Formats: sequence, structure tokens, C-alpha cells
Amino acid sequence: MSESTTSTVSDTDDPLGEATGVFVEHRELLFGLVYNMLGSVADTEDVLQETWLSWTGRAGRSPLDGIANPRAYLVRVAVNHALARRAAISRRRETYVGPWLPEPLVTGEDSGEAEDPAVRGESVSLAMLVVLESLTPLERAVFVLNEVFGYAHTEIADIIDRTPAAVRQLARRARAHVHARRPRYRAHPRVRREATERFVRAALGGDIAELMEILAPDVTVWTDGGGNRKPAGLRPVHGRDKAVRLISGYASRGRRAQRRLNLRYRRVNGDDAAVLFEGGSPYAVMVMDLTPEGDQVCGVYIVSNPDKLTHVQREER
Repeated sequence: MSESTTSTVSDTDDPLGEATGVFVEHRELLFGLVYNMLGSVADTEDVLQETWLSWTGRAGRSPLDGIANPRAYLVRVAVNHALARRAAISRRRETYVGPWLPEPLVTGEDSGEAEDPAVRGESVSLAMLVVLESLTPLERAVFVLNEVFGYAHTEIADIIDRTPAAVRQLARRARAHVHARRPRYRAHPRVRREATERFVRAALGGDIAELMEILAPDVTVWTDGGGNRKPAGLRPVHGRDKAVRLISGYASRGRRAQRRLNLRYRRVNGDDAAVLFEGGSPYAVMVMDLTPEGDQVCGVYIVSNPDKLTHVQREER
């Protein structure tokens, strides 16, 4: 993606209205960039608000005065606001109860193109976002800009105010780290949907034999309740035997509590996943990560923290 093309904006008697139109035109791109850097919808919206204020408050002048390329300017401002926001997120993480997972972007049931513009273009899976959490803020920014959105190293250098050589070094470190933890592959949507449905049936039905078959021996289960939802593990669970006990325990406790949970299949960060609703409100989002062969589940991500489900639409009745 090149920013070399200069944007032209016609004169207008309404500078703020003109600036608003330009910002709205690029909001989808800005949301995708910032969300993939932060993994939080709420923080992303805050950063976009800060970007808007920076955009419209340029020393009281028309926001477009002296800016040859508004798109490049907005991306630079948004990325740097996101980098500053990472410090606040890191402080919150220090006191977070249990495993932390990114806030899921949940869209409709259609297994084709995602409905939400925020995830329609450059979708990063929930599993990949978990891996990106292990990068430094600058490494993550470079990886997202380069690997996800296709920015050249020279363009990134201008955005984060580093030399191209420094950006190339950051890119190498980030790429090596990510690819070591997550090989390049993406299961076919039909395979993912079938594996997801099979896992959910076994998990909610308490079918231990089926769970043992579909879960990979080295499977890891993350349960993010944020201390607000019980039960939720205080740390990720590794290994098939422990995972089966954990998942079976959840299902049995749910049955004893007579919870009336309705299951709906949705797309989460561009992938097929499952959403549980209670009384029409979202109760949990479950995302499965598959082995390269696509025949077993190697990662289970369960987000039940209500604070992370506020953007999930209520169940359609």
C-alpha cells in the first residue's frame, strides 16, 4: 500500500465539514490499524477520538491547510496515539485477573465476507492477536503496518519517526518471532466451520471421548473472564487431558446451574466461531484455532468478560 499519491481536496466554505468527510473516508483503515495494534475496541475508539481531535485542532487552522496527503497524516497520528495508549494498556494488564485475551470483533452468521467494515479488509485472527501481544509496541506496529497492511519500510519509518534501517530490524525481529509461534497457514472456511461445530457439540454435550479425539495433544485453552465471570481459569491450561477436564467441568456446572444458553455461530475477527447468549445478551465468545492439517483443535479461546462483550450485538429473536 503506497502513500505516494497526493490527495487533492476541493476548496469549501466549511473547513470542519470537509475535514470530517476526509476523516470518515479513512476511518475504516484507521480502525483496522489501531485495533490490530491494541486488541481492544474501546481503546481503539478512544484513539480514533484523539486522532480526530488532533486532526481538527491543528492550531485553530483548517485541518487540511498545508497537508498534501491527509491519509498519510491521519495514519501517522493514529499510529503514534496507539503507541502512547499501549503504556496504559500494559498498566491495566498488570492487575488483570486471569489470562488476557483481545476483545473479539463479532459479525454476522454468513461464512462469506465479513459484514463489519472494520474486519472486512485486513482481518487478523484472534489467535494471531494473542501472538502479537508478545511483541514490543514498536515491533507490533511495524508488523501490522508491513505484514497486514502492506506499508513499505520507508513509509513506516516516516510514520513512527525511525530510520528505514531501524524499521527493517524491527520487522525482522517481529516476523521471526511471530512465524516461530504461528506458522503461515489458514484453514479453509468450510474446514474451520466443521471443526468449530464438532468441538462445540462435544464441549456443551460433555462428550469426553469426542473431545479427546478433536483436541490436539498439546492444545492450550485460554479463558478470559477478567474476574467478572465464573468459572474462569487464572492461567492458560496446556495439554489435552487438562483441557478436557476444564471444558467438561464448565459444561457440567452450566447444566447444574440450569443456565439457558443459546448458541449462535458468528464470525469473530474474520473466522467462524461460536457465541453463547444468555437471555439475549452475549455470555461468551469461543474461538478455535486449528492445527496446520485442520483436523484437530490446537487452541481454544473463551472470552466471557462482560466488559469485552459490550460490542457484541444482542441475540436476534
